[in-house]
Amino acid sequence: MGLFRTEFLFLDRRQPPSFEEQVTAYAEVFGRAEHVIVRTLDAGTDKPLPFLGLPQEQNPALGVRGLRVDRLLPEVLDTQLDAIAEAARRAGAEPWVMAPMVTTVGEASDFARRARAKGIAHVGVMVEVPAAALRAGRLLQEVDFLSIGTNDLAQYTFAADRQHSALADLLDPRQPALLELIALCAEAGRQAGKPVGVCGEAAGDPLLAPLLVGLGVTSLSMAAVCVPAVREALAGLTLDECRERARAALE
Repeated sequence: MGLFRTEFLFLDRRQPPSFEEQVTAYAEVFGRAEHVIVRTLDAGTDKPLPFLGLPQEQNPALGVRGLRVDRLLPEVLDTQLDAIAEAARRAGAEPWVMAPMVTTVGEASDFARRARAKGIAHVGVMVEVPAAALRAGRLLQEVDFLSIGTNDLAQYTFAADRQHSALADLLDPRQPALLELIALCAEAGRQAGKPVGVCGEAAGDPLLAPLLVGLGVTSLSMAAVCVPAVREALAGLTLDECRERARAALE
């Protein structure tokens, strides 16, 4: 499971799910899938969570969202990490756990420290803002893997709301500036010997998947319905051909 979106357990609730409720839900998933990458609570902007009681913001996309909720309510993340760790023990699993909306090396380091203290062995962060992509090498000194969210990375790179239909051309993941940021992350992963995946919608596009592979991305996370087309697209190409397509896209 390339991305377990845990916020679905929290949506439309006036009270947060209890520790035991979270443990039960996570353990069920861990027991059904061999390899699970868990994203901790991704709240804010298009995912408002009433129980958090966060104040309204004029520009929520640039405000308290994702890991930044921890600045106001650290107990929410602590409970979730405890629940993930307990669920992993009950299921006999070793999930990979990553935080969304990480911006600085300090944030990555703090998240990794707290997750490992709970007994979580594989800790990563999402790359959704240019600041994180530009510091991918340093991030990988603190964590075990990166996962690139191309939807938000495009939004923040081009200063274009991802839900604004009139700006769709700026949000096209074929934009060279976005591909360069992905390439930076992939190269940092290669040098560190650590995986760098893509979990944004670009990963499920059979025309884009070869570019991402050519840039050096090591895994693609997509909706199940996209897998056959992406598999077929990649099966017809060699790695050198993927790299050539990536080079051409960066020109």
